[in-house]
Amino acid sequence: MIGRILEERMLQRMKDPKVLLLFGARQVGKTTLLAHMFAGKPDVLWLNGDEADVRGLFASGNSARFAALLGQNHILVIDAAQRIEDIGLKLKLICDAIPDVKVIASGSSSFMLANSVNEPLTGRKWEFLMHPVAFEELSRTQGLLHELRMLEQRMIYGSYPDIVMNPGDAQALLVQLSNSYLYKDVLEFEQLRKASKLVDILRAIALQLGSEVSLPELGGLVGLDAKTIERYLVLLEQSFIIFRLPSFARNLRNEIKHGKKIYFVDTGVRNAILAQFAPIANRMDVGPLWENYLISERRKYLTNHGIVVNTFFWRTHTQQEIDYVEERNGILHAYEFKWNPRKKVRVRKSFVEAYPESTFTVVTPENYDQFLT
Repeated sequence: MIGRILEERMLQRMKDPKVLLLFGARQVGKTTLLAHMFAGKPDVLWLNGDEADVRGLFASGNSARFAALLGQNHILVIDAAQRIEDIGLKLKLICDAIPDVKVIASGSSSFMLANSVNEPLTGRKWEFLMHPVAFEELSRTQGLLHELRMLEQRMIYGSYPDIVMNPGDAQALLVQLSNSYLYKDVLEFEQLRKASKLVDILRAIALQLGSEVSLPELGGLVGLDAKTIERYLVLLEQSFIIFRLPSFARNLRNEIKHGKKIYFVDTGVRNAILAQFAPIANRMDVGPLWENYLISERRKYLTNHGIVVNTFFWRTHTQQEIDYVEERNGILHAYEFKWNPRKKVRVRKSFVEAYPESTFTVVTPENYDQFLT
């Protein structure tokens, strides 16, 4: 079942009085997860923020009206909650006035939902982030050997639930998904009619995958100033389409201190934006694609299990580089990603000397399952 690991963590909080907030991109399976969580339960009221009458109810609702609406139900599920104006204040009102009701709300854009609930629900919420299907989940449900054999399929087409369940239609489904649907929240928030500039930005990022990204350079490529680029990047991050990885710098003078790399939450979306679905053997971007796949899958693992770490890449001005660094409990764990397992990798001497307690691991197709489970 998709989202099983996340569901288990959410169920552990059901007796907690705080509101449960479930975030995630459109089409990632949030509604399916919630439906599975509460299947067969008789005391659940399910509301959908996409429905106009539901939005109207919340617009004019007070505690007495919400109590009447809930009746004998003890669980309130609000799907697409980001569509409801001032949803945070309304959730606070319900929690204060009807304390025996457990509230769960889901949304596809953290800038539309979280911005509304952060202040009203300070100290009253637990947040959960749902990604496309994780390697660990697929290994559990379909078997490790099967999932190892699907590696190239996942790198090319990604792991959105619909793609995983319909591999024969993966390309068509991805094109449909990436043609504005993923950007719907950003377009509504910015009151834009077309996604052309967003697509231009994402195409430029996709072509620079694995490299540091300069906002002025990115702006020059798409005809926007750096400030506007930054605003769009934040919105794309908060729509769970991309994420940024900062550079690590602490002990060495020549470490790059303010660098940023940008990756896609799902590699299939990245390839759809570029219309590049060639087999791995015929691609020139295998290295960056492998890097993006591993880092995005590692994020899924950490998020699904509620593991809090600091994540970085490392590079010096003399071009020494480490693909990925995690700081866990004060210890640095460095990882180098190589698609070719026979390619020799040298430990970065300056990194080891500067951080002698760190660990160093090379991740290849022969051992990547240990990195993602």
